[in-house]
Amino acid sequence: YQNVKPETPEQLILNTDQKRALAEIESRLKAGGYKTFLLFGVTGSGKTQVYMEAIAGVLKMDKTAIVLVPEISLTPQTVRRFKDFFGNDVAVLHSRMSSGERYDSWRRIQRGEYHIVIGPRSAVFAPLKNIGLIVVDEEQESTYKQYDMSPHYHARDVAIVRAKMNDALVILGSATPGVESYFNAEHKKYALLTLPNRVENIPMPQVEVVDMAKEHQKQTGGEPTVFSSRLLEKIQEKIALHEQVILLQNRRGFSTYIVCRDCGYIEKCINCDITLTYHREGNKLMCHYCGYQKAAPDVCPSCSSVNIRYSGVGTQRVEDELTFRFPQARVVRMDLDTTSKKGSPDQILRDFSRGLYDILLGTQMVAKGLDFPRVTLVGVISADTTLLLPDYRASERTFQLLTQVAGRSGRKNKQGEVIIQTYSPKNHSILFAKKHDYMRFYAGEINQRKELFYPPFGKLIEIKFRGPEESEVSVYAARFASLLKIKSDFSQVLGPSPAPLSKIKGNFRYHIILKGDRRKDPSGKMLRLAVKAAFQTFQKRYHPRTVKISVDVDPVDLW
Repeated sequence: YQNVKPETPEQLILNTDQKRALAEIESRLKAGGYKTFLLFGVTGSGKTQVYMEAIAGVLKMDKTAIVLVPEISLTPQTVRRFKDFFGNDVAVLHSRMSSGERYDSWRRIQRGEYHIVIGPRSAVFAPLKNIGLIVVDEEQESTYKQYDMSPHYHARDVAIVRAKMNDALVILGSATPGVESYFNAEHKKYALLTLPNRVENIPMPQVEVVDMAKEHQKQTGGEPTVFSSRLLEKIQEKIALHEQVILLQNRRGFSTYIVCRDCGYIEKCINCDITLTYHREGNKLMCHYCGYQKAAPDVCPSCSSVNIRYSGVGTQRVEDELTFRFPQARVVRMDLDTTSKKGSPDQILRDFSRGLYDILLGTQMVAKGLDFPRVTLVGVISADTTLLLPDYRASERTFQLLTQVAGRSGRKNKQGEVIIQTYSPKNHSILFAKKHDYMRFYAGEINQRKELFYPPFGKLIEIKFRGPEESEVSVYAARFASLLKIKSDFSQVLGPSPAPLSKIKGNFRYHIILKGDRRKDPSGKMLRLAVKAAFQTFQKRYHPRTVKISVDVDPVDLW
């Protein structure tokens, strides 16, 4: 293609591992036909370079390519890298574009004006012709699943189906592959490619775990400290050296809940079964599920006491503490509150990359895919946030998030350091993340899944019921459960029961979880047929007007 612009010579030099992975991909490209590769490479191992070289080979064959990224905020950085390599042959598709921009991009892709499309999960449907390759970067991310509206598709699965239809290749890239994906590679469903070392053999960051229970014991009372003495010491050191720091706190707002110390009253959302988060800007309480807001109270709404405590730590509070403790430091916060305006995520990352800030503080959007050469310290304020989720994937998500954010540190010629603060220092997912040991984490996790018949050994289907009257939702969920004619020798029916988040946006939520045994029902066909039969009978007998029912096959969470 005439508009392909070559990279500088330094960027084109691949190491031995990258060349080996690329050779296998190119060999399959020449042979033709569908294949899925799992590109398992440690953070900073140069997976993106392999993607770009593979796509260059696809373009030479007059074919097209899709590159999926897990977050919209990562799209501009990825697009810049690809445009530096391919010129203007790169289109973008995502939901934050205006309807006009999105329509224009869609039409130009359809007319064949672009041969590469980059975007989050919806970009998997880009109207490219003659697809040769689909890349799913950070394939383990739950953001690839559309769970908030129908259809509940997973972009990774759609990518594989599109590739099969086009006799194309799929590359699933990750430093921390999903347990099911690595299992598929072990059992030859996917071809495994590995990048075991960072580019230029840069060492992995040194990780230190701080026990926050012991840290709190050193205090003289009051709220638990946000920062351990060790993390404060390291931040001070990096600022003095004019190096940069990334801090992860996966909760936005100032305080995650407020409680009356006299009567125990906790402010909750009127529409959702969730505590309200205090936001300093505007002095308001906000629900992060439905958007409900109210002014922060001066006295307890229940007993009129003024003895109100703001508890839990959000990104705004961490920012306040940083400003107080390091007045000389330039701090920028990246969360949903600071990135709601168009272009703001890209602007924050560009300013940080140019050295306009010393510390980048944010939620999980700062943990993935970012490459800043001056970052030599990553701090995790609370590793327990994901660990305590009511989900069988909690350990996996914790390990993945910690490994990913740790990988932002020391990506060039300086040794990276990571401080992980936790109240669970002996937890296996934290210990294996400290050692960058995916294989031992996977071995323990896969054994546990096997014992409990969770994926990849079990097939999960979640049937969700929601409506404004809890009694009605409960009754219809029970009626549906009674219609499920499922043999106990190949599956279990769990529930119906209130969902862990039992009320959202004014709707009460119940769910039934079906767990099938893949040894006796490998494809999950019997389970799906049982659900279909129950639905048909349910629709004939009952006509709920206010209760909505949805089915999620292979749910990514069970909240």
